Amino acid sequence: MDKVIASASEAVAAVFDGASLAVGGFGLCGIPSALIQALFEQGARDLVVVSNNCGVDDWGLGLLLEAGRITRATSSYVGENKEFARQYLAGEIELELVPQGTLAERLRAGGCGIPAFFTPAGVGTQIAEGGLPWRYDGAGGVTAASPPKEVREFHGTEYVLEEAITTDFALVRAVRGDRHGNLVFARSARNFNPLAAMAGRVTVAEVEELVEPGELDPDTVHLPGVFVQSVVPLTAAEVDEKRIEKVIVHQTTGGWE
Repeated sequence: MDKVIASASEAVAAVFDGASLAVGGFGLCGIPSALIQALFEQGARDLVVVSNNCGVDDWGLGLLLEAGRITRATSSYVGENKEFARQYLAGEIELELVPQGTLAERLRAGGCGIPAFFTPAGVGTQIAEGGLPWRYDGAGGVTAASPPKEVREFHGTEYVLEEAITTDFALVRAVRGDRHGNLVFARSARNFNPLAAMAGRVTVAEVEELVEPGELDPDTVHLPGVFVQSVVPLTAAEVDEKRIEKVIVHQTTGGWE
């Protein structure tokens, strides 16, 4: 029952070329940075990534992107990554943009065994009608576009059918976890992490603090260990490596601080 793996590199060794990955995090908050770095060093290519965003140009999933190792992304927002924009417009990567709440529910549904669901988000737009550019040809033409989706009316309101997402692997980060894989996430770092973990057939969690079974109050557990196959305890240096996506300054009467 002990799911602890000694290192991040060992934990991602099974990720193969062409694998699909659900990756937790929102911006740079709560991203599994040690596992992403280990995967970068491992060398897997043609990865299909499901994540709210794709990191920034030099950190998080941006490392894999810059190396040309991601072939398709399903995301809600990629605007912070200039290299992503370049690859997308050049036809080097395929992108499926999904409303943020819909993406969260598609991941959760996948983890719960629900094949599809209806949502009002996207009705009357290209989300439902199809035609969103998934891949460009590098010259402004579209080589792949989103298909139309089923729309049905319930109690006088239209809803669009969205399919659940499951992936080969999931990479997530938690503030605490025990050897059985039970996880606790810290505040806003909870974000997409539990949902991504649920969607992965094989889920690897990096944890800032590893505790023994029984030490976690069951009422504080955000994700039960049944969804987690491997737990990687982080080093002190890896715990401290938390980058800031945007530094916000504040204007006072004396200037900026």
